[in-house]
This record gives sequence, C-alpha cells and structure tokens, in this order.
Amino acid sequence: MSDAGDAGRRLPPLNSLKAFEAAGRRLSISLAARELGVTPGAVSQQIKVLEDHAGGPLFRRDGGAVALTELGARLQPVLRDAFEQLKRAADIVYGPTGRRSLAVSVPPSFAARWLAPRMVRFSADHPEIEVWISADMQPTDVAGGRVDVAVRYGVGGYPGVRSDILFEAGVVPVCSPALLTGRWPLHKPADLARHTLIHVGNGHVEEPRPDWAAWLKARGVTGVDASAGSRYDQTAFAIEDAANGRGVALAPRAFVAADLASGRLVTPFADGYLPTDMAYHVLTRRNGGREEARTFVAWLRREADADDGTVDEL
Repeated sequence: MSDAGDAGRRLPPLNSLKAFEAAGRRLSISLAARELGVTPGAVSQQIKVLEDHAGGPLFRRDGGAVALTELGARLQPVLRDAFEQLKRAADIVYGPTGRRSLAVSVPPSFAARWLAPRMVRFSADHPEIEVWISADMQPTDVAGGRVDVAVRYGVGGYPGVRSDILFEAGVVPVCSPALLTGRWPLHKPADLARHTLIHVGNGHVEEPRPDWAAWLKARGVTGVDASAGSRYDQTAFAIEDAANGRGVALAPRAFVAADLASGRLVTPFADGYLPTDMAYHVLTRRNGGREEARTFVAWLRREADADDGTVDEL
C-alpha cells in the first residue's frame, strides 16, 4: 500500500480507543470509568462507537463476567503499547527524562557565600538530580518530607531528625586590602578605633553569631566602641560591605576563603580567629532519606572537607 493510501486512512476517535483500552485491560466498564474520570455510560457509549468502526463486538458476556472477543483480544494489546508510547512521548515533550528533584533549605548567607558557588560542581557530577534551593531560616519539616535536606546554624539538638556538623562557625575579621595602608593603616586590634565596624544584627534573618563586643573582649582591647558602625541582617551583605572598603566585618572563615585566596579580602590580624560553639549542621531524616538526599549530603561533606586545609591557613 502506498504512503498516500496510509495517510488517507481514517483513525477511530481517540476517546473511543482510550475507553476500550482501559475497559479491556481491567475487564470492567465501571473500573475503566473510575480510571478515566467519566461515567460507566460514557465508557459504554465510546466502546459502541469503536465497535461501529471495527464492524463487530469487542466484548462478550461469559456467564456473569465480561471477556474480550477475538477482535477485542487482538486490538487491546496494540492499544496498550500505543498509549505507553504516547506517555513516553509526553515525557520527552514536557520534561527531561531521568531527572530527580531534591528540595534543600539553607540560610541565605550560606547559600550566597558557600553553596551557590559550588553548585556547578554538583550539577556536573550529578546531572540526573535537580536541586531546588530555598534560602531561609524558618523551621523546616525535614522529618515530614517537605524538605529533603536542610542546613541550619546553631548549637545543634534538632528534634526528630538526624543532625551532623558540616563545619564549625567561628569568625575572623576581614576587610579590603586598601585598609592596610592609607591615613589610618590597620595593623593591630587597637587600630579598629579609627575604622568602621560592620555588624550582623541579631534576631532578624540569621541567628546570633559572635559579635564585635565578644571579639574585642577576647583580645583585651579597650577604647573601641563595639556598638558603633553599620549593620546588616545577613552576613553576606556585611562581607560585601567590607570588600568594598567601608570597614571591617566578622565572618565565618569558610564564607571568605575564596576572597582571601584571591586577595579581594584580607585578615588584618594574624591571631584574629574567634572560635564558637555554633556550627552549620546538615539535617536529614533519621534513615538518611532518599538516595538523592544521601548523595547530596555526601557531596556537601566532601566540599567542606576540601575547605579544611584552606581555612586552617587563615
């Protein structure tokens, strides 16, 4: 038969084919109707339309049961395979196949200063996992399944989930290298009296972290107003302000490792690091969660371990 003859052949209505395929697979008009979301009468009507096209009955009564006729038995598996192929075509049209989603919740500054610059490596290593990142500090339902992985800053003790320390969160003073020279060069902690202290405000987006009052007290520095200066509600903003030369900020070492390595930021004091009992914790379900979550957490730990050598030099 020619291609022109195939193209001119009429096809039965799609609704009648769908109704028959479902009824033939289930051998039940009522179950097919429930699957398709229509009434049993509508399914019967569509099957009658298809029988008119086929020129014969597709079902027969065998006692109290419904069975396929010879014609119906030949048609049903062909339609089943055809609809499976259509489903595969829909997967290609409406979205990439094989990709698995992962919901992750992290603090805003962690997202901006640590996670986001590294995500290109995770995507390259695991193109099959699509990560959806929510940057917030709100309570997160990891145990209930709304989020697969969360990172939180605090002392630990998160109920109902597995909690592991990703990295500790002590702070170090950082500033632009321009502040090391000029009219008031910054060389020793007492020199901070002539520079702007950049603060991260407590009780807003991020949880409290060591502040300038604690840092100055630990070093026995007097004559510096620990409350003066500029304030931000996120560490990422404070770091950018410092990089732009406006003053000196306190930041977790892991957040500034890349800028210190490039020279965009400097640590003005050799012994500036202030430890704390706070840390960044990775939260997952107690059983570790889905395979995608375990893969992502293992990657986070490798990235944090790779940072250890760098931040220890700061």
